[in-house]
Amino acid sequence: MGRLLALDFGRVRTGIAVTDPMRIVANGLTTVATPKLEEFLRGYFSKEQVDAVIVGLPRNLDGNPSESQRYLLPALGRLKNAFPEMRFEMYDERFTTVLAHRAMIESGMKKSDRRQKENADVMAACIILNDYLDSLRFS
Repeated sequence: MGRLLALDFGRVRTGIAVTDPMRIVANGLTTVATPKLEEFLRGYFSKEQVDAVIVGLPRNLDGNPSESQRYLLPALGRLKNAFPEMRFEMYDERFTTVLAHRAMIESGMKKSDRRQKENADVMAACIILNDYLDSLRFS
């Protein structure tokens, strides 16, 4: 069984989280400059067995597509072309940034560390992946 990897896609950078090989829990991996995402994934896929990539799907509160999808969908198309053997699955990411900031506060992270957007991006990717794992367990 391979790992699952999650992407919290952004125009500037992408937060990445990954499961353990048994898919029990998600852990933050890193952030990558979005233009270098394909290169990063190519290297990661060559070292680790990944069965699927879960991509945060940005939606407005009412469930309609957010403006961010305008940037995400073409980038996702390029990744699907670059990795045709990989399964890419979209998963609702509403509230993940807010939840990420709350989690950082609750964990005692210093204010200066919380201001680093990379930390929130990785935490948001973890939340996306953990929510996805929960959805598998309860469906």
